[in-house]
Amino acid sequence: MKLALIGFGQAGGKVVDEFLAYERTIDGSFVESAIAVNSATADLQGLEQIPTENRVLIGQTRVKGHGVGADNELGATVTEEDIDEIQGAVDCVPVHEIDAFLVVAGMGGGTGSGGAPVLAKHLKRIYSEPVYGLGILPATDEGGIYTLNAARSFQTFVHEVDNLLVFDNDAWRQTGESVRGGYGQINREIAERFGLLFAAGEVTEGDHVAESVVDSSEIINTLSGGGISTVGYARETVENPTDGLLSKFRDGHSTDELSATNRMTSLIRKAALGRLTLPCDISSAERGLAVATGPPAYLNRKGVERGRKWLEEETGSMEIRGGDYPLVGEREVGSIVLLSGVTSVPRIETLQQVAIDAKHRTADVQAQSHEQFSSLMDTGGEIDALF
Repeated sequence: MKLALIGFGQAGGKVVDEFLAYERTIDGSFVESAIAVNSATADLQGLEQIPTENRVLIGQTRVKGHGVGADNELGATVTEEDIDEIQGAVDCVPVHEIDAFLVVAGMGGGTGSGGAPVLAKHLKRIYSEPVYGLGILPATDEGGIYTLNAARSFQTFVHEVDNLLVFDNDAWRQTGESVRGGYGQINREIAERFGLLFAAGEVTEGDHVAESVVDSSEIINTLSGGGISTVGYARETVENPTDGLLSKFRDGHSTDELSATNRMTSLIRKAALGRLTLPCDISSAERGLAVATGPPAYLNRKGVERGRKWLEEETGSMEIRGGDYPLVGEREVGSIVLLSGVTSVPRIETLQQVAIDAKHRTADVQAQSHEQFSSLMDTGGEIDALF
């Protein structure tokens, strides 16, 4: 699947940077263009993979390149004001070559959480290609302002994109881990899971062709209908990636086929029931996609089909697709599971309650302030009457 990646804000830019680095490690070709947008000069300068000419600084007249300070309303404002600057960078994207836009943003900060929904709305108005979001939720220990930003941004972002893929930092940060080390590892996890998903089906000359190709249309159809999506991934190391199932089967060892079938079915189950990018009840998914990855000799079509049928039973959905993505020379066989349209998500329910509570608190504070102001004015009138 060919993507135009747009990293919005500090977290978004770093993740897109990591996508580019990961693409090279698998010799993939899923990134057609990569752009970074930020209100902080230092964050743009800290990127390593995104070309300098594709880094867009916004909000200079207001914040002078120093960022919006976790103020997502200001982030939305400077994005609206400088949307033409961003569009200038997007104009350089060969849109006829891409399958979709992917806007990546951390939802706890100011620039990304405020600006990403604004940009998504703008892109959808101009282009016919799907516009997806990749939203990164802050860990709960990062502070109340970041949780509140995420609660506010999520409600807007999910409605402005064709589908919102979500990664929850709270489910991935390890206790006692440093922020620098923790987020570096998290960014690599994001790039690997979503990168493998989007790389599936992008076959270049000389690549091994999959038995059951997962092309961009399979991913687009799985993401159709909007809502929230999550991704699971499971893998295991194989001893000799160049001498797997097919070579053994030719020698008459039919038990190896059974072993490979069971392995692939098990990996699909582990991917769906293990640590998802956004933990949820998988039975609430409307659509799904299971992709087998790894050395061609170990990609068992029967195992993928059994895993796909199991996923149908678990979700109760008839819209479960499956296929494989060969990676010649890899020493691991794995499975990616994309669950789309999930509705039973505890973390999102918590964020929605945070937004509701914040709205009520704001209304109470405003009412109290108005009452105090009125009382003060009344007192002032009584004092004037004494003179």
